Amino acid sequence: MALGDGGDPAVDGVGDRSLSARQAQHWLLTVVPAFPLLLLVLRLWHLSRQDLSTMLLLVQYVSPLGLLSALLITLVWVLPLVVLVVATLGTLLWVSAPERFDPERSLLARTTVRIPGWVLVMAVLLALLTWQFRFLPSLLMLGLAVLGLRTRRRHPDDRLRTRLVCVVLPLFAALLAEIWLAPALLAAARAGETVTLALLALPPLLAVFLTGPIPRRVAPPLTRWVLVAAAITAPFLLGAIFLRAPILPVVAVEILPPTDPATPTTPADPATPGGVGEVPGTTVLIGRIISVDDRNTTLLDERGVVRFVRNDRAWSQTLCPELERAPYSVVRVRGWHVEETALEWAIPRRQPVEADPRCAGRTIRGGVADTYE
Repeated sequence: MALGDGGDPAVDGVGDRSLSARQAQHWLLTVVPAFPLLLLVLRLWHLSRQDLSTMLLLVQYVSPLGLLSALLITLVWVLPLVVLVVATLGTLLWVSAPERFDPERSLLARTTVRIPGWVLVMAVLLALLTWQFRFLPSLLMLGLAVLGLRTRRRHPDDRLRTRLVCVVLPLFAALLAEIWLAPALLAAARAGETVTLALLALPPLLAVFLTGPIPRRVAPPLTRWVLVAAAITAPFLLGAIFLRAPILPVVAVEILPPTDPATPTTPADPATPGGVGEVPGTTVLIGRIISVDDRNTTLLDERGVVRFVRNDRAWSQTLCPELERAPYSVVRVRGWHVEETALEWAIPRRQPVEADPRCAGRTIRGGVADTYE
């Protein structure tokens, strides 16, 4: 017999496992707040093209609020995914092997017990708004699994309620989902989009098998290794996604050539829309704006080079839109593109306007100019 954490006697290593679980929780509470900071630093390091001086300049001028906003908008879908996956695995372990479900020894068990029902409801609602449509069948699968497993745990003797929630409801939901998604499934099959077809068709069918217990010997290692695999792959996936998120606005600046007293120029007429006058050698610099002061405008071009433009040489500038990612899928579900979220579908977008020629590296007079893009 040994003394475990807090002086409690440890029998058969129970105290050691409890201490190990608490230490794991302490490490998790330390790493989780540090991970977003690491992502922000890596984003600046990637934007500066691994140049330390450029990164230090970005750190000096880039707004922390802008970085956090980009991080939140890009990775807002992660929170409901984490909550639902942890709740599903923890409740599955609880129902399948209750003797192995010990909140004092297992971090998964402790987290599952502390997740209230309203948090799960909010996670589902947030996922409905932020997940792409092709992942909504997976959300249906996770929601039905959590509901069924929690019903089995709270009402183990109520057979009628258990059958309705764990058997009838998943079958009915899967049938409705497959019928409603039938046109999209046919379109995905005709287009040869196997991944899209699997994401739309399989999760509702799998939900029928995830509302019940699994063999006791299988439940502990299965839940453990699924969490380990998720913990290993999640940082790389989140990092790869966030490294592409824009954190600085893209601008196109029309730059006048250096003033030469021997070369007369015709000044532009400010009242003329789009006119820059007869100034030969005008160039267009496209890059991400870092800062603007009384004398210079600091830009970071696409090659990661910092350029300082005197304000008296900056004739005009315009804000350029971010390049939109080309859609991978051509499948639509009742007019809803599978790569579109509910927020993107419901919130009206800005009406498309004619592209500014300066964003393509041309002067606003229509002539092609040298660019730094």
